Amino acid sequence: MIGRLGSVLTAVVVLSPPVPAQAASAQAVPEIMAALGDSISTGFNACGFYVSCRTRSWSAGDNREVASHYARLSDLPGTLQKHNLNFAAPGATSADLLGQMRKAVAAKADYVTILIGAQDACVRTEDAMTPVQTYRRRMDAALAELRSGMPQARVFIASIPDVRRLWQVAKDNPLARTFWTAGRVCQSMLVRPTSAKTADVERRARVRARVMAYNRAAAEACAAFGPACVTDGGAVFSYPFTIRHVSRWDYFHPNTAGQRILAEETFTRGFEWLDSR
Repeated sequence: MIGRLGSVLTAVVVLSPPVPAQAASAQAVPEIMAALGDSISTGFNACGFYVSCRTRSWSAGDNREVASHYARLSDLPGTLQKHNLNFAAPGATSADLLGQMRKAVAAKADYVTILIGAQDACVRTEDAMTPVQTYRRRMDAALAELRSGMPQARVFIASIPDVRRLWQVAKDNPLARTFWTAGRVCQSMLVRPTSAKTADVERRARVRARVMAYNRAAAEACAAFGPACVTDGGAVFSYPFTIRHVSRWDYFHPNTAGQRILAEETFTRGFEWLDSR
């Protein structure tokens, strides 16, 4: 599930714990929300062949089947009426996050969701992956931009999905392997998908470890930002998704069912919102 083209290690990713709705301070429902990130948040390949289906975004989409953050917030009367902005872009990496955040600030978004980092790991070679320190620095810079421009804004950071699980659930599917090879999809993880050689097993473990490290860095940046930022506590990364949640257009991005899972797993671990009227 992810980016352009949106498990040997058994360690558990350690993130800041999710904030239960009943434990979080109730917040007024936002007036304007913005989704930031890569092709996952644009709903890429969730409704057609190699197109972004922004209406099916887990964050800012308005498709009722997905039940996005925007759709759920819109169920509270008088709020978020067509103020669902989506600045995510297919192929975006953490290097693009600051530019997206500047757009969110210019739009005066008071609720921002972030899901970024899959494309930092899903590159042609393992050596080309973004260093963790660079990823953290970029996340800090984007959050500082939000604090400076919209100091009252809330921000939710979703964890990056487990790309090794994608390999696990689809590696035995001939069509998936064909798409991965022909499209050179996430080659750091998905190259030679049927190989059981030690070098390939260890490579997959290292790529997964890098994703886990990105998730820890994002959680640490969120904690440093303060109580106006929460994460999903690793829920997306840990979710046991299956091939039924993956688009048949590329066997990589979430389909509509996958986007719905993303929305459910994240919204229920976010802020407690109240009707602002």
